[in-house]
Amino acid sequence: MMCLFKSLKFKFQYKRKRILYTSILFLFSYTITASSILIPMDAESQKDHLKAYGITYWVLVKQQKVQWLLNYRGGSFLLPDGDVIRKECQIRGVSFEILSDGEANSILNDISSPSKNQEAVILEKAPKIAVYTPTGKQPWDDAVTMVLTYAEIPYETVYDEEVLTDKLVLFDWLHLHHEDFTGQYGKFYASYKTAPWYLEGKKDAEALARKLSFTKVSEEKRAVTLKIRNYVIGGGFMFAMCSATDSFDISLSASDGIDICETMFDGDPSESNYQSKIDYSKTFAFTNFTLERNPLVYEFSSIDMTSKRKIPKESDYFSLMDFSAKWDPVPTMLCQNHTSLVKGFMGQTTSFKRDEIKPTVLVLGENKLNNEARYIHGIKGKGFFTFYGGHDPEDYQHRVGDPKTELELHPSSPGYRLILNNVLFPAAKKKKQKT
Repeated sequence: MMCLFKSLKFKFQYKRKRILYTSILFLFSYTITASSILIPMDAESQKDHLKAYGITYWVLVKQQKVQWLLNYRGGSFLLPDGDVIRKECQIRGVSFEILSDGEANSILNDISSPSKNQEAVILEKAPKIAVYTPTGKQPWDDAVTMVLTYAEIPYETVYDEEVLTDKLVLFDWLHLHHEDFTGQYGKFYASYKTAPWYLEGKKDAEALARKLSFTKVSEEKRAVTLKIRNYVIGGGFMFAMCSATDSFDISLSASDGIDICETMFDGDPSESNYQSKIDYSKTFAFTNFTLERNPLVYEFSSIDMTSKRKIPKESDYFSLMDFSAKWDPVPTMLCQNHTSLVKGFMGQTTSFKRDEIKPTVLVLGENKLNNEARYIHGIKGKGFFTFYGGHDPEDYQHRVGDPKTELELHPSSPGYRLILNNVLFPAAKKKKQKT
């Protein structure tokens, strides 16, 4: 009887140990077969490229690191695995793949090969985002606010009062809404001088300038421009589209108090011979440009190529430049896409004259046939700036009063991806650029 009891006890203990070992093996097996989530960003595998950026940002907000796999399947993201992340991808309609430890390590080892123009960049912290925009502007007035909203990436709005009271230091990333920093109200005077929205906007701008102790809107905008310049020099990242690009640099070039505004804009004539007083050393991106003196011409200067373009809509594309992912990760990050050819689109400032871009500024996207740059990037002090020509990547010739773009119809827009590359860029662990 005693032997039978010992035999049964042994069998029970053996069975319990076997179950325990099996459980441990199962858990270990699960760990190595489901340790990472890959969000592919190639054209074939991803259903919603734009929301994929939102997922990546959301993971960073949760203080988890992400690896951005530059030039690997369209610039894919490698995330830590977890049921919550999987569920969030499913809710937002973002395609993802589960990788084992071995599979993830194999990809990373392959990427690290000197023969591959690829790199894994660590994203560490979700950047705090601000959009410089006046009160009352709708989200669909601006491509950046539209895509941030669609991708579910949070942002705050700031305007002149916040800028002039140094609130920009609270943010890592700043977008300039389609602003006219020269004080000429977008040069809409010829076509819209009697339109209620134009008159109301002018009235509001003048009231704000007075409130902030300036006698002219142009003077107030110049002060704002200088504050934004200091923000970038101090280490901030600035992104601008359309008229906010060249008008920002024009304002900097005239920041010594040169009056370039005509009477209908600020109540008195412009300075005589103001072109000769322009200081190009003060600008971020552009040099040797000529200002447009005629207030009835819908153009700021010779920088913009809009009126000089002879490209039909059907063949209007620009190509992204190819950089070394290992040596130049910054421009490589900003050019990540599932295509190297991006559909063109117009704006008040559509593109930039190549001859008037400073040699220290990188051209990220260009239309070679028209000798124009569409997408440029540079360093100023400790910070960075990117200028992107055009108004809306999915609205070829956006006009005042046109309906908003429905991004649900363009979830894989290459043009909008370029904006979101810039949004994630400040999250990257910085490496010194070599070229």
